[in-house]
Amino acid sequence: MFCLPNPPILIMNSTDPAGNPVSIESSASSEYEREPVPESAQKGANKFWGMYAGEHAAGTEFMIGPLFLLNGVSLQNIFFGLLLGNLMAVLSWRYLCAPIATQARLTLYFHLEKIAGEKLVKVYNLANGILFCFLAGAMITVSATAVGIPFNMPMPAIEDLYPGSLSFVVIVIAVGAVIAVVASLGYEMVAKFANIASPWMVLVFLACGIISFKQLDVSGWAELNELWTASIVFAQEGQGASTMGFWSVFFFAWFCNAAMHIGMSDLSVFRFAQKASYGWATSAGMYVGHYMAWIAAAFMLAAQIKLTQDANPVPGPMAANVAGLAGIICVIVAGWTTANPTIYRAGLAFQAIVPNASRFKVTLIAGTVAIIAGAFPAFAWKLLGFVGLYGTILAPIGAIIFFDWHFRCKRNADTLHRTVPSSPFNLSVLFAWLIPVGIALYFIQVVGITPWFFPLPCWIACGMLYLAFNRKTANA
Repeated sequence: MFCLPNPPILIMNSTDPAGNPVSIESSASSEYEREPVPESAQKGANKFWGMYAGEHAAGTEFMIGPLFLLNGVSLQNIFFGLLLGNLMAVLSWRYLCAPIATQARLTLYFHLEKIAGEKLVKVYNLANGILFCFLAGAMITVSATAVGIPFNMPMPAIEDLYPGSLSFVVIVIAVGAVIAVVASLGYEMVAKFANIASPWMVLVFLACGIISFKQLDVSGWAELNELWTASIVFAQEGQGASTMGFWSVFFFAWFCNAAMHIGMSDLSVFRFAQKASYGWATSAGMYVGHYMAWIAAAFMLAAQIKLTQDANPVPGPMAANVAGLAGIICVIVAGWTTANPTIYRAGLAFQAIVPNASRFKVTLIAGTVAIIAGAFPAFAWKLLGFVGLYGTILAPIGAIIFFDWHFRCKRNADTLHRTVPSSPFNLSVLFAWLIPVGIALYFIQVVGITPWFFPLPCWIACGMLYLAFNRKTANA
């Protein structure tokens, strides 16, 4: 990928509190990575409604919806499982994450450093940043499948694990470079991009769902359900088996973003919010994106199967078959609006490892890792399992923050801000985190239980173990 030159470059869309344009380097220093966000930098509700709508009505939706069909999920379980699971996700953001963020006003990484110590947080940040990069890479893959259509790029198939053509790699690099630069310019640019893109993109998602439904040409629920079942049988080459029931869909919807809400990663986002009630803005993402858009994308694959007898859920061609040029553009932008904040978060994680490094530069490094991941279609095709595993590994650390905030800090930000870690590598935190996660990984890898069932029990166990290992501190 290309890099911007080293001398400061004026960013006309980024301003200081007085409204003056600032350079890349000064913009990086105004992200408040290692200090509470001041009142002058806090943002209104519209920034969060737009960002969450754009981020979650985005690239992953083009993959997750069709994957429900390929896994044999019934229509009833999709409609009701997503309805309730997404509600739990919104409540988790609103009542677990946002209140801490708007009182402490620290990034996840600096907040955790005060509890776990600098060296242990570096280990967590490295894992967090890399996993964020892999997720962003999957979104770069999604956008690349649309960008490649005019160039007659050979499309990756669902069984492909590795890049299948040079043209695919080149397009991934080009798309990823643009996304990485936008993310590197800071939260203001990320939010501005999402606010511009999300209203139009949401309408295209809705249009794709309506057009797909009309292409299915059904007159009622019974006929739709019959056609849906037939699509599953065709996609599974005659098997028609379901690997996801109601509870799988419910817990997947709740915990596909577990690292961000119960895992407290979005402390880094909501620290800019003026009020904790802005946590309700996540409902724009959950019900526009993780409900309407997932169902619309699933119908797109069902329509593609009916019309072309093709069960390969490649987002670009699938959207083009339904909405033409608007569908292609929507896939491109959808990948961007998910990858942008994801790479931004990854950059914060890596910047916390090397605090003196420029956030702009480390975010570009995160973007480079995401581009490499994006060249491997496997991250997109295995998205259901990946996000479940991702939440299982990272979400439990949010319990450390939650229990520490409520039991040691007594919900007092000054207490937290004055906290000096007792050790640079807090073994209590390490064992409280690794014990439940290690047990969960055993059941996932050896027993074969699906990963989205584990974030909640791991989260609870991690918090309880943290309190048990720090009884005197917790009761102080």
